[in-house]
Amino acid sequence: MSEPDDRLYFLLQRAAHRLRTTADRRCVAAAGVTTAQLGALFAVEERPGATQRSLARTLGLRESAVTALVARLTTAGLLTRSAHPSEHRAVVLELTEAGRTALHAARPEIDRFNTELRTLLGDDGFTRTAAALHRIAYDD
Repeated sequence: MSEPDDRLYFLLQRAAHRLRTTADRRCVAAAGVTTAQLGALFAVEERPGATQRSLARTLGLRESAVTALVARLTTAGLLTRSAHPSEHRAVVLELTEAGRTALHAARPEIDRFNTELRTLLGDDGFTRTAAALHRIAYDD
C-alpha cells in the first residue's frame, strides 16, 4: 500500500467530495440551497451590485457556469438581475429578501459544520489547514 502522503491529492479530492455532499445535504435541509448557491449568495451579499463577471472571478468559475447558477438563483427568487448602469452587456446582481432569508437560515448549519471540523482537527490544526488551503486556492 502507498504511504498516506503519496496519496495526499487523492485524499484531498475524496475529502472535498464527502464534505461537499454532506454540507449540501445539510444546507438544502436548513435553507433550501446548495453550498455552491450559498457561495454565490454570500459573494453578492459582500459586494452588492456585483456583475456576473465579477461573481465568476470571486467564485473561480467560468462565466458560463455563473450564468447558469445565477439563472437558477433568479428563478428561485433569491437574486435579481438588472441592467448595469454603464456597461451595455453587464447585469447587476442583488439579493432578494428570500436570498437574505436563505443566508440567515444557512449560517447556523455552516457554523455547526465548521465546529465539527474544528473538533476533528483541533483549534491549531483547523487554523493551519484553513491558512494552507487559502494559500493554495488564492496565492499566485
